[in-house]
Amino acid sequence: MAATASLKSSLLLPSPISDFNGAAVSISTQKRRRSWQPRGARMQVLAAADSKNILVMGGTRFIGVFLSRLLVKEGHQVTLFTRGKAPITQQLPGESDAEYTEFSSKILHLKGDRQDFDFVKTSLAAKGFDVVYDINGREAVEVEPILDALPNLEQYIYCSSAGVYLKSDLLPHCETDAVDPKSRHKGKLKTESLLTSRDVNWTSIRPVYIYGPLNYNPVEEWFFHRLKAGRPIPIPGAGNQITQLGHVKDLAAAFIKVLGHPKASQQIFNISGAKYVTFDGLARACAKAGGFPEPELIHYNPKDFDFGKKKAFPFRDQHFFASVEKATRELGWTPEFDLVEGLTDSYNLDFGRGTFRKEADFTTDDMILGKKLAAV
Repeated sequence: MAATASLKSSLLLPSPISDFNGAAVSISTQKRRRSWQPRGARMQVLAAADSKNILVMGGTRFIGVFLSRLLVKEGHQVTLFTRGKAPITQQLPGESDAEYTEFSSKILHLKGDRQDFDFVKTSLAAKGFDVVYDINGREAVEVEPILDALPNLEQYIYCSSAGVYLKSDLLPHCETDAVDPKSRHKGKLKTESLLTSRDVNWTSIRPVYIYGPLNYNPVEEWFFHRLKAGRPIPIPGAGNQITQLGHVKDLAAAFIKVLGHPKASQQIFNISGAKYVTFDGLARACAKAGGFPEPELIHYNPKDFDFGKKKAFPFRDQHFFASVEKATRELGWTPEFDLVEGLTDSYNLDFGRGTFRKEADFTTDDMILGKKLAAV
């Protein structure tokens, strides 16, 4: 009972579960939905005057997969700019043949390397896009050619990161908090500064940790590998570090919300889940989502180990979470997924189907467990 109470105290409010295209995941407590769409979004086909010629930088790995589908459903003309190394479209679980065919017939592709600045300038200038969604930009130097090529751009919507904030004892992070110019996301900070300095209507989104189907970062997958193998889950410190996760579909919905929104002009928004969770609570949430037994949690002091270049845990060992109140207040956006339901969505549509990005690697786990056993 104590474990159940602890889990409930660290999770979000209930919300519907949906698959990639919107058919509800088969869970007895959920009502079946015919289509996934962000709460409050207008999904009807837009009038021709409202339809935008939109460029998505990236769009085939994770965030852009969900964003591009929403944009197409909204009636926009959408072009993905990629190097062409990955398929431009893929049929997703829960997506019918007809739906996939329709999406595939409407999505456009511009093949190129964004590091080839001359090509970026000439190709984008020829297309004359109205709006740019920059999902994979990391450095300001990558963004400047895009702005140069599109002097009449209506909006530049940038995927930044909550990792730009300076570590603080005062949490949650708000959009006005101090930033860290030495963070590993300093390129995103410089990009935000560039956008501010240019005569362009921009919006920057700062997600915290993103999770969901197709996630290429080992967030929930890290836990699912250990749960599937029936292994203890090693967690640094006392396990009461507080963090925050946001579902990729909620993030995509937020990107839709800022499009053309007057209150999004030259603004930054944190986007993530509505509540926060401890490391221990996250392990229990992943177990519940995948239908696994209550996990055994092993706590350790990271300072007792030399893991070399290997990463022993998928999160930074600190409290790290941000307020999404501004996005809720100004945009009318609210996350649709609570944590367990979002993790269930991810598990059922990805890891539970036998698909994942990285093979399990328990090397650091064995180091931790070996030292624990030796101390007994």
